[in-house]
This record gives sequence, C-alpha cells and structure tokens, in this order.
Amino acid sequence: MPGSICHETIADKDAIFNNKKAIRGGIPLVFPHFGPWGEGRPQHGFARTSLWKLSGQNKDRKSGDVSATFTMEDSEETRKIWNYSFKLTYTVTLKAKSLLLEFTVDNKGQEAFDFTCLLHTYLGVDDITQTSVVGLQGTKYDDKVTGQTDCTEENEEVTISGETDRIYKSTPNELTVKNTKGGKSVIIKKNNFPDAVVWNPWIEKAKAMSDFGDDEYLVMLCVEAGFVAKPFHLEPSETFQASQELSLA
Repeated sequence: MPGSICHETIADKDAIFNNKKAIRGGIPLVFPHFGPWGEGRPQHGFARTSLWKLSGQNKDRKSGDVSATFTMEDSEETRKIWNYSFKLTYTVTLKAKSLLLEFTVDNKGQEAFDFTCLLHTYLGVDDITQTSVVGLQGTKYDDKVTGQTDCTEENEEVTISGETDRIYKSTPNELTVKNTKGGKSVIIKKNNFPDAVVWNPWIEKAKAMSDFGDDEYLVMLCVEAGFVAKPFHLEPSETFQASQELSLA
C-alpha cells in the first residue's frame, strides 16, 4: 500500500532537475508567495527551488511509520527577495495506508509578516477525462483561465475537459479525487489549508512548457491544498501549522 500511494504522486518525464527550476511533479512546496510575484521575484516563491536540510528521521517500531523532517531558514539570498526571518519545517511520514505531510512556519524575527503557502500535489491518472474531484460543490472559486472571480461550483463532481486553473476558497477538509492511477480514488484530508487549487494545463499550455510532455496533461491532475485565497498573518515568535494526508480508496 505505501508504494501505491507514492505512485499516485508523479514526476513528469521532461521535468528538469537542476536546483534552479521547480520540479514538474511530486509535491513542490509553495512559500512565501503563491502565483506571480513581480519585481523579478520567482513565481510561487523560493521554497520549492531551495535546498533544504534533512534535520531528522524516525521509524516507529510499533506502527512501522517512517518519517523524515526537513528544515529551511532565511538566508542572505532569501532576504534579498523577502526580508524576513523565518524557519520552515516539513515532515513527511509514510504510514501503512497513507502519506502524511506536515508544514510549519515559525516567525523568528521582530516583525510580523504575511505569506501564502501551498502543497502543489501532482497526481497520476489513467485518463484525465474520466477523473473528477468530489467535495467542492457549493464553494466559491476564482477562475484564472477566464478571469472570473467568486464563481460558485455547481457540480457535485468537478471534471476536466479543457485548461483548468481554479482557486477554490474555504473548502471542506476532505476531498476525493476519483479515477486516478489504476481506477483508485485519492482521499485528501487537510488541516488549516482552507483552499484548494485544481490545475491541468491541457493541450496548448502543455505544448508551450519545455519541462512538460506534450501529452502529459492526459495523465495528471494537480489538486493542491493551501492557504492562498488571502495571506496568513504571522506575528513574531508565533507559529503556523498545517497538514495534508493522502490515502487510497
């Protein structure tokens, strides 16, 4: 089962592994800014392209759970882009039947700061036209493709039939992605990640991305837990904590 849930998160065959560009696959971590940042700053912040430190690892003898903890702190380079003192902690725990991802932000400085964050989860699917997301009906969303804002999701199951880039706001803590790899459903349970981004580049945008295969849009879907509809305000010495857990059904 652990191998199965790990297989649900994919890496695109054309992803570039050069420590300069975010990997097109897996679960890149967006911080401290979601989306275009302006002023020459990197889109989606710097956390997803930075080197993290492996600060701990553990195996629970009773449950068999295996975890690894990674940390990242502000540096001279990050302060050139975003002049705040912080510490990020990211713990990945592989359980018998799920994958748990825990994210913490500590404000280590003397000034409060605002940030947005997101777990940019890529899921593998057999056929995107047969895949759907359940749990978003009745929620508001901003459609980045059409430019419309505060739309209401009317469908019980959100399906993909064209370029899709939506920010769903104040969503339930549990979502289901149906018909992923092998026809299985992925259950996403999230805590303190109120928003969910649903993204598929579709035909033309896939062709325009050098690190994305022209036909890869057919076998992937991003369903991303985050705090992005509005920034989170963190006072000095305070901590933000959030998590998501992925399991198969």
